[in-house]
Amino acid sequence: MKPRRLMALLIACLLLAAAGCGGGGDDESGDSGDKSITFWLAEDVAQRVAAIETIVKGFQEKSGVQVKVVAIAEDQLATQIQTASAAGTLPDVMGPMSLGLVQNLATDDLADPDAANEVVESLGRDTFSERALSLVSADGKPLGVPSDTWTQLLVYRKDLFEKAGLETPDTFDKIMAAATKLKQPGQNGIVAATKAGESFTEQTFEYFGLANGCQLTNDQGAIQLTSPQCVATFKFYDDLIKGGSAKGGQDVDTTRAAYLAGKAGMIVWSSFLLDELAGLRNDALPTCEQCRSDKRFLSDNSGVVTAITGPDGGQPAQFGEISNYVIVKDGNLDPAKQFVEYMLSDGYVDWLAVTPEGRFPARSGTKDNPEEYNEAWSKLEVGVDSKAPLSELYGPEVLAALTKSTDTMNRWGFEQGQGKIVGALAAEQPIPKALAAMLDGQLTPDGAAKQAQADVEEIAQSIE
Repeated sequence: MKPRRLMALLIACLLLAAAGCGGGGDDESGDSGDKSITFWLAEDVAQRVAAIETIVKGFQEKSGVQVKVVAIAEDQLATQIQTASAAGTLPDVMGPMSLGLVQNLATDDLADPDAANEVVESLGRDTFSERALSLVSADGKPLGVPSDTWTQLLVYRKDLFEKAGLETPDTFDKIMAAATKLKQPGQNGIVAATKAGESFTEQTFEYFGLANGCQLTNDQGAIQLTSPQCVATFKFYDDLIKGGSAKGGQDVDTTRAAYLAGKAGMIVWSSFLLDELAGLRNDALPTCEQCRSDKRFLSDNSGVVTAITGPDGGQPAQFGEISNYVIVKDGNLDPAKQFVEYMLSDGYVDWLAVTPEGRFPARSGTKDNPEEYNEAWSKLEVGVDSKAPLSELYGPEVLAALTKSTDTMNRWGFEQGQGKIVGALAAEQPIPKALAAMLDGQLTPDGAAKQAQADVEEIAQSIE
């Protein structure tokens, strides 16, 4: 494995959802009749692991298949894969795996697309999000089986927008107008990621880039960051932050803190913010003035935009991540396929319930009840220290937007068949570096696009 690819694999593991050489488990039994499998769970939060082990127990009782669950911290997963691959002790199933990690596993001939395709066909291809399947597929077959998604959101203060006479911020022009009008002493119009070297910054820029028709590559793999659409997105980001946001580097923690404190009219963040807006997590409580007497003030007064549109984009688009089950090539395939089918049917609602705010169904329902899982998801309780149903916290228009978000989700590189480049970029974050230099005044938007183009081209060439 080339050094860059190994590093990309490691970083991809770190990016698994806010929110990751042959297989065959430990016994190398293949399909010889053995009814036991090993499942590597890319999760190490004790409460979540316990909940997932309970789901797995239900599968064991129903199927008679014994499942060894191995919970692995995300930052250890790449090392474990490398070690197990060399020793011939890879598991039979891995999950949840990000799109980038699935691509890396497939590139290294570890994933079994035929097995994944059989599971999808058995459950019903039409019951899955078409977008989720397209992003995880190559040569007409899914490399993994889509399970759930989280999405990047633009969350905004409905009360402030109404008072200022502003429209829903779902286009570049409306976002810019709101950011500049709401920028006041002690309050930012918007907070969004700006730090170099942070995946959160790349995700935020990709969100805007996709909305404006900016693509990382073309179908032949040529880098496109100096295209008119991408240069325009760099300029929009520069104007947005300098005209409507805070000075200095912003990251996951600082942006969230500003919005929770009532010091921002908008925020770009992942869907994992939804329970925190309602005061359900003690280490991230709302602290705005109104929140002192009403801990749900922000959830009651926040609107959600999923897909946005730039002037050069044409179609609304958004950034998001799809989590997938990967069936390992040469593993114990029949029970492995049974297990994945169970996790996406009988065990599916319980799986989504582990963190509903960051697990939107990639499978909306069954053949007989096409909306079964979407409807069940909307009633699940979210929160850490306190819990409440999503349907109690947010109106039907918000829940409808969230359940449909997977269908408007996009990711650059994957639809062009260049997912391996996306995985490689995660190690060095060249785009956030160019953005940070631009926002510091070291580069113009055009210069930032050219620097990002050159750096990404160098990385792409190194993995050929």
